[in-house]
Amino acid sequence: MTTPSDAVFLTPGTSKGLISVLTDYRYLLRRIVRKDMLVRYRGSVLGWVWSYAKPAVQFLVYWIALGVFLGANSIENYPIYLIAGIVLLNFFSEAFSNATKSLSDNTSLIQKIYLPREIFPVSSTLIAMINFLPQLAILLVVCLFTGWHPSILSILAILVAIVIIATLATGLGLFFGAINVSYRDAQNFVDLILVVATWGSPVLYLASALQKLPEWVQVLYNLNPVTPAVELMHYGFWAPTLSDASHVVGFTWFTLIAFLVSIAVLGIGQAVFRKLEGRFAQDL
Repeated sequence: MTTPSDAVFLTPGTSKGLISVLTDYRYLLRRIVRKDMLVRYRGSVLGWVWSYAKPAVQFLVYWIALGVFLGANSIENYPIYLIAGIVLLNFFSEAFSNATKSLSDNTSLIQKIYLPREIFPVSSTLIAMINFLPQLAILLVVCLFTGWHPSILSILAILVAIVIIATLATGLGLFFGAINVSYRDAQNFVDLILVVATWGSPVLYLASALQKLPEWVQVLYNLNPVTPAVELMHYGFWAPTLSDASHVVGFTWFTLIAFLVSIAVLGIGQAVFRKLEGRFAQDL
């Protein structure tokens, strides 16, 4: 009688990682995304309108406070500059925040059956992407009315910005989501990060305003992956509407660094997630 090799057995309660979630479990991933989208607006009168209400209110508040009261409207096509940054930052905020809460929000499912736990943070990013696309479409229409003439490089800049933010948000969501299972303080820490991200990237003001600060502060500012991503959105949407866009920052070395940092964060988040996932059902 032959004894099977231990190599044919898999340790219970462990997954093969993100690639497996996106390939082997893609049907289940679609079902979870669909379920979450239906549950989110269940019993809501306005439904999908709420996806547009938040960025619209944010835009109006910032445009009045900064554009009207503080004179930022002197910046050419400032409304486009503003909304281009807001929609990208909202994508990051929603994906990151919801991914952090995704495990605790699905406690009953995790405790009853086994499925790759990464599927919950990944589904949160996909849901945020679904909510982001209509906002992006509205931004596109507004830009077209203001004389938007994009180039291939502009379109590429937009796509790269989205990839950086999606990768970064997923990695951070995996990391903080795993920690949030045992320590719910993680969610409060995430809220603080999102506050810093709003003002620590050129969403509401021009990045050139930092030129009066020491050089090391400017370098540190640009090492934040969100900063180059927002600048790429401005390069893609705002710059093609300007009479002179020579001062608008496009692809730089910081873009490459932001991409590499987002990949590194994704890898670290996956490693920490797999290290802690064996205790999820017990700690939840």
